[in-house]
Amino acid sequence: MSPRPVDIVLTTDRSMMSNHHGKEFLGFMTTGPAIGMPESLWMWIACPKMKTDPLGRPWQAPYALRKLEALLQDKGYNAAVIDPDHVNRYLGSARILMLSHHDYFALCPPSSEWWIVTRKEPTNAKSFRKFMDSLDLRRAKENGLKVIVGGPAAWQWLYKLDLWGRWGIDTVIDGEGEHVVLDLVDKVYNGEPLPRYVFVGPRDVPAIEEIPLIKHASINGLVEIMRGCPRGCKFCSVTLRPLRHMPLGMIEKEISVNVKEGVRSGILHSEDVLLYGCRGLKLNPDALIKLHQVARRHLESIAWSHASLAAIKNAEEEYGLISRLREVICADGTQEYWGVEVGIETGSVRLAKKIMPAKAAPYPAEKWPEVVEDAFAIMHENNIIPAATLILGLPEETSDDLMDTAELIDRLKPYRSLIVPMFFVPMGVLKNKEWFTEVKLKDEHIEVMRICLWHTVRWAEDIIDRFYLKRPHLVPLKYSLKMFLGYVKMKAKSYEKKLGLRPIETEAVLATH
Repeated sequence: MSPRPVDIVLTTDRSMMSNHHGKEFLGFMTTGPAIGMPESLWMWIACPKMKTDPLGRPWQAPYALRKLEALLQDKGYNAAVIDPDHVNRYLGSARILMLSHHDYFALCPPSSEWWIVTRKEPTNAKSFRKFMDSLDLRRAKENGLKVIVGGPAAWQWLYKLDLWGRWGIDTVIDGEGEHVVLDLVDKVYNGEPLPRYVFVGPRDVPAIEEIPLIKHASINGLVEIMRGCPRGCKFCSVTLRPLRHMPLGMIEKEISVNVKEGVRSGILHSEDVLLYGCRGLKLNPDALIKLHQVARRHLESIAWSHASLAAIKNAEEEYGLISRLREVICADGTQEYWGVEVGIETGSVRLAKKIMPAKAAPYPAEKWPEVVEDAFAIMHENNIIPAATLILGLPEETSDDLMDTAELIDRLKPYRSLIVPMFFVPMGVLKNKEWFTEVKLKDEHIEVMRICLWHTVRWAEDIIDRFYLKRPHLVPLKYSLKMFLGYVKMKAKSYEKKLGLRPIETEAVLATH
């Protein structure tokens, strides 16, 4: 079928345009290179191709692209999200190509860490580069095509100025784009020159009423419930933006869009789901219960994108809220568990007080390790599976700070979780600090990474056996993941033996939980 003309094509590469077999955690495999298997198999596990209609429009697409698509269509523009395999069909007549990505060049954590550790380019960066090189951009640019890029990783283009010319990039938008995109599109249609770089500051972000409703399904049913974060961690750029709560009616409408198009599982997205409807940092149990009741009314299963460990501890201790939410989420027995990304960042009280003093609120920063351990226990008891992050190489980090982190991770052995160490990347208030590289790697860093590796591998095996990929058609995927974990264990033991390091074993702990 010949494609209908689309004036504004919205797209990204395969590492982003995939629903990862309906398992968001598998998408994190794109942040690393193919290990222990052919790259084609790695990509099939992490980011299989998306189902499309005959015109190349994907069944599901990244939420940011869906928002942009809705914004442009609401203003009368002929815009559509197109799968990367079909983009060339449209470039001959398109006026604008818009791109978005979470990590264009693998400079974000954990991609940057895997690049340093393995000396291999992560698959997300390789995938994006191959996609861009596959496009017939030269001829399209001769016909007047403008290329505008944005998304959470837009800042990375400042480190890749040579690629602006190679791929004909006209404008980079850094920040929330609802206000500026329409102005840029108007300039294209009016034949006016485009700015090379647009930075959207905290005062220029859209109000709730300026944020459009998606019109088609998002990846794994992700729906935004809140923007911004009030905790003020110095390493994070999200905290620079004001906090805005999406009305429950708006959330329900977007969930309904997904369900109508066959996406019956959903992810509630914000930097801290448990702060939905909050007043400052004071939790709002009624708002959270209502949110989950509405979501569960439409969806077969629910996940959270992010939650803070302090909020998890506070929610359960003060309101019994995690247990109450579990009753809502797992009410009819169709859902046994749910996943969430959480940030440990450090086990050092000294660093916690210095770079993230409100991360532990309403508890004092001095209690941060205790907050982490208590929250992990609460999640374990309620079948919440966290993917937790650590930051190695924070400014002014010492060997004592790293040992504090190692000791904390060791205390987390009994709790089902994945823990991923990431090298410091200068962002947020700390964007002028130096990057952390292998030159600065200490023995203590290696020890923390080893502890995290064994913790994650052991619990990943438990998660796969007890909860993950139970449907018959997912058996090959489950088998592939178990083979991969076996390979990782073998390589890790070989590395430890070569360096004369003591083995780290956790089977006994797992056997009792």
